[in-house]
Amino acid sequence: MKTRRKDVRVLCRVALLLVLVAGFAGCGNPREPAGVKSIAIMTWNVQLLFDGVEDGTEFREFREAAGWSQEKYAGRLNVIARAIGEMERVPDIIALQEVESARVVEDLAVALFAHGYRWAHFARIPGMSLGVGLLSRYPLEETKAHSVDLDGDIAPRPMLEARINMPGALAEEANEDSFSLVLFVCHWKSKRGGADETESTRRASARVVLRRMRELAKTNPKLPVVVVGDLNVTHNEFVRGGGAMMRSLMPDDPCAAEFALGYFLGNNPTDVFVSGSKLQRDFLVISHNKPPQAQYFPEGVLALYSPWTVEKEGGSFFFRNAWETIDHFLLSAQLFDGIGWEFYDSRVLDVPPFVAADGLPNGYNPRTGRGISDHLPLKLFLRMQQ
Repeated sequence: MKTRRKDVRVLCRVALLLVLVAGFAGCGNPREPAGVKSIAIMTWNVQLLFDGVEDGTEFREFREAAGWSQEKYAGRLNVIARAIGEMERVPDIIALQEVESARVVEDLAVALFAHGYRWAHFARIPGMSLGVGLLSRYPLEETKAHSVDLDGDIAPRPMLEARINMPGALAEEANEDSFSLVLFVCHWKSKRGGADETESTRRASARVVLRRMRELAKTNPKLPVVVVGDLNVTHNEFVRGGGAMMRSLMPDDPCAAEFALGYFLGNNPTDVFVSGSKLQRDFLVISHNKPPQAQYFPEGVLALYSPWTVEKEGGSFFFRNAWETIDHFLLSAQLFDGIGWEFYDSRVLDVPPFVAADGLPNGYNPRTGRGISDHLPLKLFLRMQQ
């Protein structure tokens, strides 16, 4: 790879242009599979969903002195539950970001009682305002919360890991005990304080994901993994930044691979042979290949599939007059191997009540009690391959 660096730089310029153009490509109409042989997973940053009990860690607009109350909380929860319950395909699994407490996740499960979310989990760093949650119609097993430590500084939110088993009719048809997959529910550090200045914390989060995925690959190489949530980094962040800085999400293109190699060698000048596992310490490689595999990075680099610009267009968050693709589903290669759960489709829920009349996210206003969230939900569809 080092002997071809001049050729790679030429390819870099072309790749940067192609990725920027691809970011505006259309992707056709979404499809929603039905029946017991498919599952729908939703991820949604519900925008500061605080409960009605004041414990001192709330944002000030969600305190009693600012007019926040049990009644406002109940009203907002009902709006969210109604929006989910009236979907064309109600999700089987819901990953939530920006929820205050386990009480919120449990209350939402109760509000959606008719849809059978019997399993729930929540994780938050002690003393922090918000955490991440998970609702499921299927059993949650081996749930773990991973904190992200960067030189002694703990990231504001943990990563929630859960293994989800889908028993019943699906298992009986294939004579299996269950069909499992692992979800990593994430809410990475925001860009408040500067996108470049905070990137190291998001890379630390990517390091945790990589570590766990490599551990799982050793113990159960056939187990599919989906990374979900608000990562606060776009699928093409490296390109948008001019290819001048390492990012927690790196595209599988020659420019990104060359930059990553140069960055590694700059910090490890005595390394003669650079393997994929050495190179990939704190970033995920985004691929649009099915199955995902890194074409331009060294062998051994872990790549995940992103539906952005393929099945999904536009964005899920609107910031400074532009759409952002900071909410994600990132899929492991096991979801494209023709065995068990397989990727089917993905979509952005850019319809009312999630969008306002202007087509932008219908953000929640705690003063008026109107709106729902400043992020749009994403849905992922998997179907059983037999």
